[in-house]
Amino acid sequence: MGSDPSDPAAPEAARALLVTCGAAALDHPGGTLLAHLDRVETRLAAWNARPDLRLAGLCHAFYGTDGFAESLLPLDRRAELAAAIGPEAEQLVHLYASCDRKFTYPHLPARDAPFRDRFTGATFTPGPARLADFAEITAANELDLAAVNPEFRSRHGGPLLSLFTRWRPLLSERAFADVRGVLAPGGPER
Repeated sequence: MGSDPSDPAAPEAARALLVTCGAAALDHPGGTLLAHLDRVETRLAAWNARPDLRLAGLCHAFYGTDGFAESLLPLDRRAELAAAIGPEAEQLVHLYASCDRKFTYPHLPARDAPFRDRFTGATFTPGPARLADFAEITAANELDLAAVNPEFRSRHGGPLLSLFTRWRPLLSERAFADVRGVLAPGGPER
């Protein structure tokens, strides 16, 4: 498996690892976990995200998340994911998975926003570029669920629109346009 995110084979290496670890058979609010992850990566690609960010989006649930407890790999096997997608993308996956959402979300988008690691309890400041990457993955993840699951959109669309509007400084133009298109009242039903 290659670890160069710009290598066209990198997404396929990531998908192969996802399948090996059970993502294709794991139920998820967006269908199977693999289907959801593929759509998140496609959404990030539509936003012109760089290869590392797209790969992180594709793999964002490998270690479970604060909102999806299922884990495909334990944290002591991070090197396996890094070998498939590269160290930068894997670090983004770990950042996303480690987020204590209840603590972290209200502090964003401040440049010195504290970020709490739900695995260790440690609090740190990721910096503006990392926070922007985190916000893009978060938006792509939640927008996918809102786009494919009408019940999710009905229940969470308003709060997500408020959240991502507050996070506007962290989101790319394309990402925020997609937020408005999917979540704004009167926006297209998908």
